[in-house]
Amino acid sequence: MQAEFWLERWAQNQIGFHNPDYHPGLAAYWDDLQVPEASTVFVPLCGKSLDLLWLRRRGYRVVAVELSRVAVEAFFAENDLSVSVSRQGELAVFAADGLTIYCGDFFALTAAELANVAGVYDRAALVALPPAMRSAYAAKMRELLPAGCRTLLVTFDYDQAEMAGPPFAVPAGEVATLYGSWCDVTEKAVADILDDEPRFRERGVSRIQESIYALTVR
Repeated sequence: MQAEFWLERWAQNQIGFHNPDYHPGLAAYWDDLQVPEASTVFVPLCGKSLDLLWLRRRGYRVVAVELSRVAVEAFFAENDLSVSVSRQGELAVFAADGLTIYCGDFFALTAAELANVAGVYDRAALVALPPAMRSAYAAKMRELLPAGCRTLLVTFDYDQAEMAGPPFAVPAGEVATLYGSWCDVTEKAVADILDDEPRFRERGVSRIQESIYALTVR
């Protein structure tokens, strides 16, 4: 999606995509990745997700990126976190104890911002992008992530003709295409979530599966 789409959604508080709780798949499958304690975890397109706090409370240093300043400021305000704000190139840097959010374009990140990253949690980034942008996103991740880095990836699969997205359908074959040449890919879970996510049924979806993958950079 174009940046203006997401900026407008946040500005108008049209954020039905925001999960007001922790994602259960994070607690269920994160430990399977065996990301070293106290290492750095990267969360792309984080919004104001509470999953950032879950990871921080597990002792990780959390580094994230989010396009919308509205979302970033809301995250720190709603969680009563004292924050310092600085500038690094094209990106604004919001920092609290052990938690840093770069505000700006994901594609402006460099390996310097993700020095020593050992884990990635992608619940809302890949699925937020239309097909034309997903290959560029995966290529950028390949550029940023070091060998051995482990990712917990959450995707959806449904009939794209029933709902235009976002979130977009990213079937297993596409995950293999995007990541298989440079990551070991393991499907951890597949679940039908339509009954638990009435917002999708309201948008006309008759079937939707959520898949969780573990990826390890070779």
